[in-house]
Amino acid sequence: MFEYFFQCPYCWEEISVLLDPSVSQQAYIEDCENCCNPIEITVSFEGGELIFFEAVNIEQ
Repeated sequence: MFEYFFQCPYCWEEISVLLDPSVSQQAYIEDCENCCNPIEITVSFEGGELIFFEAVNIEQ
């Protein structure tokens, strides 16, 4: 597991998530630790290295 920092697509604050490189493709919902809005996070790993990260707002 490692910590990854990115900007929230709602409040633009820098926040972090813990990513697990043992699962090659992941998609899940995480609430922003600052504004509490839901963020859809999609990540891909290859050989234990992060090759794709996307954090998008969920239209409500």
